[in-house]
Amino acid sequence: MLNRLEMLRIFVAAAEATSFKEAAVRMGISPQVVTRAVKELEESLGELLFHRSTRQVRITAFGEAFVARAREGVQQVDQLFPQRGEAAEGEIAGRVRIAAPLALGRLRLMPALAQLSAEHPGLSFDLRLSDQIADVVDEQIDVGVRIGFRRDNRFIARPVSQLSFHVVATPALIARVGRPQRIEDLHALPTSAMLDKGSGRPWPWLFAGGQQFHPERTAFICDDAETEAQAVLAGMAFGQVPGLLAEPHVAAGRLEEVLLEVAPEPWNIYVYRPQRGPVPARIRRVFDVLVTALSAPGEPAGPAEERVRQPL
Repeated sequence: MLNRLEMLRIFVAAAEATSFKEAAVRMGISPQVVTRAVKELEESLGELLFHRSTRQVRITAFGEAFVARAREGVQQVDQLFPQRGEAAEGEIAGRVRIAAPLALGRLRLMPALAQLSAEHPGLSFDLRLSDQIADVVDEQIDVGVRIGFRRDNRFIARPVSQLSFHVVATPALIARVGRPQRIEDLHALPTSAMLDKGSGRPWPWLFAGGQQFHPERTAFICDDAETEAQAVLAGMAFGQVPGLLAEPHVAAGRLEEVLLEVAPEPWNIYVYRPQRGPVPARIRRVFDVLVTALSAPGEPAGPAEERVRQPL
């Protein structure tokens, strides 16, 4: 029989995974142990935690409510003790869960994580990439990176740099359909759009003074910023593309920027972590390395850690 803490730990892993098999792989145990732990916990609570069928396992409403309490309890117990090896030998080891936007994660975080892995072989990473604005009420991550406005003060965060947005197109497309002089001119031109997975509608383009443009004649629409940038680079449409993806091509002459006079204010990039007491050495190390990796060249990483509001 498993002890209650281990049952809770396995239950949390199962709730965060897509299947009991995935949870077992993450924890280095067999799927049978996960199944047994969940069953024993259900018997102890007198409530069903997962709906099971031959095709899928889906958490119940009770399970959804219970997992937040279980996760908090496991974290509180873990914080009572240093990670094995860290206190005795100064070794930085263990798993760190990270959340970040897709393009930023692929282009800027992966080199930093590769560096960390080489320096600290005992570290392992669980990286979640998504452009969706997530509600991290359950604080399921250790370190996160987000772009946007401050909305939540439950996180310790550091502003590290800014991300600009550019309306761009290929020189060939501009020569063929014309260069927009006003925001309204975009309505007559082929444009691209990023799909908001939450609402199912395209994100509006943002401009100075709170002005917006809602793409109507979409020649290309998708839910991935890098793919949208590739479509714009292929000459399929005008697009409002993050500087991370647009600026190298503008500098090389492959893209031209238009409507510069109404460009929107850049958005802040933050590295953040939940407020939950003592910070293990592994999380502190990852946090500091990501702050350095994402800081604008030649600029300080920002003020000391502060409570900020973000679209998490």
